[in-house]
Amino acid sequence: MTKRFAHYLAAAAVLLGAASPALAIDQVSYGTNWLAQAEHGGFYQAVADGTYKKYGLDVKIVQGGPNAANQALLIAGKVDFYMGSPLGEMDAVKQGIPLVDVAAMFQKDPQVLLAHPDQGVEKFADLAKLDTIFMGKDGYVTYFEWMKKNFKGFTDAQYKPYTFNPAPFIANKKSAQQGYITSEPYEVEKQGGFKPKLFLLADNGYSPYSTMITTTQSMIDKKPDVVQRFIDASTEGWYNYLYGDNKAANALIKKDNPEMTDGQIAFSIEKMKEYGIVDSGASLKKGIGCMTDEHYKKFFDEMVSIGVVDAKLDYKKAYTTKFVCKGVGLALKK
Repeated sequence: MTKRFAHYLAAAAVLLGAASPALAIDQVSYGTNWLAQAEHGGFYQAVADGTYKKYGLDVKIVQGGPNAANQALLIAGKVDFYMGSPLGEMDAVKQGIPLVDVAAMFQKDPQVLLAHPDQGVEKFADLAKLDTIFMGKDGYVTYFEWMKKNFKGFTDAQYKPYTFNPAPFIANKKSAQQGYITSEPYEVEKQGGFKPKLFLLADNGYSPYSTMITTTQSMIDKKPDVVQRFIDASTEGWYNYLYGDNKAANALIKKDNPEMTDGQIAFSIEKMKEYGIVDSGASLKKGIGCMTDEHYKKFFDEMVSIGVVDAKLDYKKAYTTKFVCKGVGLALKK
């Protein structure tokens, strides 16, 4: 190749580069609902393995926690997406705040009730026999009301506040305790020296989605392509986290939350798989993140039946299914 011809090639490349605009990288932020943990793993995976970058996104994960206000940051436009909840978005509709669920990364809410073994508690309804149920205020006014309506024997007298310390439950064999199937059972076994009986509310009829991708109506209207790419990349991230090499993602989780341990992470992943928290129901054929009108309505009806939500609420403003259930990532499942 002559020097002159090489010069022509170089010049042509410059001209072609000028004629074809470079792919812009969109900066996106996602606010989680708690400190970094395996339950956020798919999002960290998509950062760690370059999936977000592949989709033209530079994603910053903004940790939640006891002093965080990530939902408020979403409303204020300080973050682009938030790890919301269907009930939270229904409440936003009630207040006239245009927040919208655009994907449900958890098909099942991981909320669980733990009981001691060998106490005659073999099925969910048996929990009504116990003297005490430790739970937080949010649980008391939502799923406990649902429990009282749908199962015999549960009463307000059983309620005692849960302070996120398992010691009172461990000490009282005639008690149950709330938790996440992916978290509290590990700590109870570690501290109490026994495996608690686990009763996942989602497997007994309580049906909220969880770990949502929530955004504003303005974001949907103005940047639908960014919304779609963030959902698709996050979906691939979840497949790779559950079924692929997740070491780099776990390293990022521990960097953001140094108190997180390898043992807790491994337990959480195991339980997410065992109970189909992420990948079950509609997601098996239509992809992780899938939401259906029927499922969302079922939860709305449950909340109406216990007086938490007004039957006249236009709950369909709280979500849209147009970005999900397209089979994205299914080929990555191994």
